[in-house]
Amino acid sequence: MSTAPSMHERFHALDRFLTEHQSLWRPRPFVCRTLPWEADYPELAAWLRARSLADAETAHNQPGELAAPEPFPHLAAFACELGQIDELPASELPAVEHRQNLDIPGRKSLQIQAFGARLRFREKPLHWLDWCAGKGHLGRHLARDGAALTCLEWDEALVEAGAQLSQRLGIAASHRCQDVLAASAAEQLHAFHTPVALHACGDLHVRLLQLAIAKQCRQLAVAPCCYNRTSNERYTPLSQAARASSLQLSRDDLGLPLSETVTAGARERRNRDQSMAWRLGFDTLQRRLRQQDDYLPTPSLPSAWLKKDFADYCRDLAMLKQLPAPGEENWEALERAGWQRLAEVRNLELVRGLFRRPLELWLLLDRALLLEEQGYRVRLGTFCPSQLTPRNLLLLAELDAPAQNVKRPE
Repeated sequence: MSTAPSMHERFHALDRFLTEHQSLWRPRPFVCRTLPWEADYPELAAWLRARSLADAETAHNQPGELAAPEPFPHLAAFACELGQIDELPASELPAVEHRQNLDIPGRKSLQIQAFGARLRFREKPLHWLDWCAGKGHLGRHLARDGAALTCLEWDEALVEAGAQLSQRLGIAASHRCQDVLAASAAEQLHAFHTPVALHACGDLHVRLLQLAIAKQCRQLAVAPCCYNRTSNERYTPLSQAARASSLQLSRDDLGLPLSETVTAGARERRNRDQSMAWRLGFDTLQRRLRQQDDYLPTPSLPSAWLKKDFADYCRDLAMLKQLPAPGEENWEALERAGWQRLAEVRNLELVRGLFRRPLELWLLLDRALLLEEQGYRVRLGTFCPSQLTPRNLLLLAELDAPAQNVKRPE
């Protein structure tokens, strides 16, 4: 995926696939009791609805391997082909000293090391800029050979903690408190910087790309995350190819790539399942109380709500949403119905799961094509296994064209 035609061709292939099958991946089973596509593929719908919650959990991370009725296998094969992306080559780096991993969770440390090993640029970076740096763990890892380092972070407590860690580890770093979405962020970025961002969410990494282009940074590396963390209700395409597409994405659509989870612990999964089953049980109740057969959004609730019994949970949530008070209910049957519906929802979501990677690559290629339009040579690939993080896609860009010949983004 290193040449312009192949990136354009791949983008257009993904665009056709996503556009043609949007009736399958747009509707959310959690919200829709019956999905529009079930009428077209009744055998597939019945097969999925008959499966257990455990069956769905087993297939969640690899939905393409499920032996489901057609058109599932056909879609899975096509999605797999379109979703293939190579691993970026890794450099042989010196072993990281134990003290350099101070205060870094183990999984995060491995992600940082894998990310750093893929940053192979033609010119050696002289000044790293860690975007949305937190405590600056990524920047310190990259600057341990003596390169200059600037870390930008909006949380003052993290800025202070990062500065103390850098001083303790002997890393010469400038930790700055900066809202990267503010206009003043432009003053922090210069052409001699090599900006890096590991899992900067939505608007945050888009802002970096725009500023890096405007400042003519020679090179940059971005592993995007949480495309749905955006202030806009609808997605704003970045490249000419995406702007020409008929595909219109909502904020909910942008959350689809984030629906894959591999890092949750057993307790976290149990709490997640209980929360979703109870919400679905309440959904059945609220439709009856409102006498309206449609979904009612509910706010995120503190974990303490799961310590109530199910009846009190529903009564309190009905009061919170200003609904009529429930009367005499068969709470046990209603809770069972919530768990049964959760099993159906999770299995029906396996169809949407086939489109997670294609949509994520569509979004990544939109960013890559924007950079290419501005004179950058772009490389895309994975920097670690998906078991370490599902958000394992990395965009590397180096400026080819002289600054004076590069068209500024609109």
